[in-house]
Amino acid sequence: MNTIAKNSLPAIGSPLAGGFYMGLYLLDGLLQALIRAPAANGFNAPLPWGARGTKIEGAGSFNDGLANTRAMAEAGCAHANWALGLSIDGHQDWFIPARDEAEIVYRVCKPTAQENWCSFRDGDNPSSVPAGYPYTADTPAQSNIEAFCQGGDEALEDCGYWTSTQDGPNGAWVQHFDDGTQHYGVKGYARPAFAVRRITVTP
Repeated sequence: MNTIAKNSLPAIGSPLAGGFYMGLYLLDGLLQALIRAPAANGFNAPLPWGARGTKIEGAGSFNDGLANTRAMAEAGCAHANWALGLSIDGHQDWFIPARDEAEIVYRVCKPTAQENWCSFRDGDNPSSVPAGYPYTADTPAQSNIEAFCQGGDEALEDCGYWTSTQDGPNGAWVQHFDDGTQHYGVKGYARPAFAVRRITVTP
């Protein structure tokens, strides 16, 4: 499935195309549906982001995780090679989410009831549809889908996950799933990652 009609999209959090539908965002003017991979085979154990000390060309997008992941893989980054090698429910176009893509997942899959970290940056997402604005202490709230909540079969850990968005030669963006913090992380630090894919949405 490479395209889907907008009126065929299920409720956010529902199964779709190999994973779970997380919401909409814009990429190069085209509306995309974001799909988060299932926990059983779409979550990877902690590893360094890779390529510390090297600025990888093509890995700086905030909303094109596929392009970032391909650039990472060419530089030998283990998380990227893992994601690009996935085959889930017949789909082989998985990748590590970019910063804005990972933030969309947090809004749907927040596993805990912990208050959000509130700053001018955390939660700001111009790519999502509708656009995301900085968090308040209580918004987003813990997921209303039991499987995504702490202890659930599809829950993300309440820790920081790598995104595929590089931030200079020594760092990359991290999305936390405890309080939503988005920050620069040193590439040599081992963190988990999860995979997503996207489908172009037609009218």
